[in-house]
Amino acid sequence: MSRIPRIALAAASAVTAAALLAGCSAGGSAPSDSAASGDPVEGGTLTYLEPQTWNTLYPPSAGFYPNGGIVNNITDRLLYQDPETLELEPWIATSWEVNDDATEYTFTLRDDATYSDGTPIDAENVVKNFDLYGLGDTDRALTVSEAINNYDHGEAVDATTVKFFFTAPSPGFAQAVSTINSGLLSNETLDRTSEEFGPGNAAEIVGSGPFTIASEEIGTEISLAVREDYDWAPESFEHDGRAYLDAIDYLVVGEDSVRVGNVVSQQAQIARQIEAPDEAQFSADGLSLLAASTNGVNNGLSFRFRDPLLEDVRVRQALIAGIDREQIVETLFTDSYPLATGALASTALGYTDTSSYYAYDPEKAADLLDEAGWELNADGLREKDGQTLALTFNEALPQPRSREVVTLIQEQLAELGIDVELLPGDQAAQDAARIEVGALQVYHSMVGRADYDVLKSQYFSKNRNTLLNGYPDGTVGDQELDDLLLQIASSPTEDGRAEASAAAQQRLAEQAYILPIFEEPQVFGYIDAVQGFRTESVGRPSFYDTWLAQ
Repeated sequence: MSRIPRIALAAASAVTAAALLAGCSAGGSAPSDSAASGDPVEGGTLTYLEPQTWNTLYPPSAGFYPNGGIVNNITDRLLYQDPETLELEPWIATSWEVNDDATEYTFTLRDDATYSDGTPIDAENVVKNFDLYGLGDTDRALTVSEAINNYDHGEAVDATTVKFFFTAPSPGFAQAVSTINSGLLSNETLDRTSEEFGPGNAAEIVGSGPFTIASEEIGTEISLAVREDYDWAPESFEHDGRAYLDAIDYLVVGEDSVRVGNVVSQQAQIARQIEAPDEAQFSADGLSLLAASTNGVNNGLSFRFRDPLLEDVRVRQALIAGIDREQIVETLFTDSYPLATGALASTALGYTDTSSYYAYDPEKAADLLDEAGWELNADGLREKDGQTLALTFNEALPQPRSREVVTLIQEQLAELGIDVELLPGDQAAQDAARIEVGALQVYHSMVGRADYDVLKSQYFSKNRNTLLNGYPDGTVGDQELDDLLLQIASSPTEDGRAEASAAAQQRLAEQAYILPIFEEPQVFGYIDAVQGFRTESVGRPSFYDTWLAQ
């Protein structure tokens, strides 16, 4: 497969981008004899199209899907989580033990795994990884991993044995070490600053995974090359030894029609974030579609209840009753996007059905607004004490069709006299608004993680804090919710975590803090020449078993 010209495809027009991609062979769309018999073949370069560019390869901050899609393929983890069963199995760690109160973990490491620079993955290196991920480094602007709770320190018992200690129970740690947020890096890479994990430095990030970063064009392309000596994949993978592909070209193609068009025309092999209106195109011969579950907090709205406009629970209840979720899903999405029945996806650990709190009832919504003192003025807008009920929603750039979702909500709530404004902007502007008190009243988002702790990741005042329950001055609006989220992360037993999770979901529902909309998948479209493609437990691409039929 010839190299694609290094051009900013995300900014190119549909015609120009399609023409550029046309110069790249799709690696063969007709199955070869070996492919027809189901026998994988080595070789070829896979062209993978991303809607957005990556912004960091520091694992604890790599949850953004463009980041994670790279980190997942250049790093290994201590454990592997099966995306179907969510069970944990050995990877770099051959076994592990946990004490009764989940304050001490001991891992035995394999002795043959190395980084691409030749340095070993030994106990001292693993300790260095987790001392950074568990504690962060403010001087280098490197954050603590939201997947790791109550971390104290690690200890290298011997070359292949590592022990971790926690200040309080940390029952989610075993799952945490299986996530991309715990991707293992070489000692030298761990010495980098936050900026040195960012764009322009990709080829210097050294992991132990089946691929290495060969080159980068900032904002437009990153290329991975196979690691010939790789031989320590999890046993549940379909083969061992090196990955089948020789290379992967990640291209940023922001325009949906270009991304879809180049896969449908077989000028590229695979693309992420196939929007719902385009799914039907992949029912044609020679094309396939995969909607991978993200197993976490559903796509939905967080109502920032400390904002003066949303302090009254009746107003939040009115918003919930005034938004027709079924119309949103039926109008904008497909069967790949099941209607949410609670804060968590039905496949997630700890899932509780709270759908009775999210019924569409516009008459009830109007009554609640009346009771709360928001009366219709001459312009048909809700008004109280001279102020109109005007709410700002963000455009969630990583989430599918966020602008269209908010636009439809805008129409629905307008019928009740509520004014909705959409806050557009790039990711930096969105991130800034997310943490600014008063900038947003309603925050659209989701988060994938296949563990009970995902609720804490999303809603805890010192994690993503999507409810803005925690203010910059250190105050917390709902301490009871924060305490429940801490219990999820600190209860040493499975039953205790499940009980705390159910209680937290009930609190979110009863207080009308959230409106879950749908279970968000990661939707990939690809040509049938792509074989063996899979995702990890929250829908990030895994290319180790992927091969191209010639």
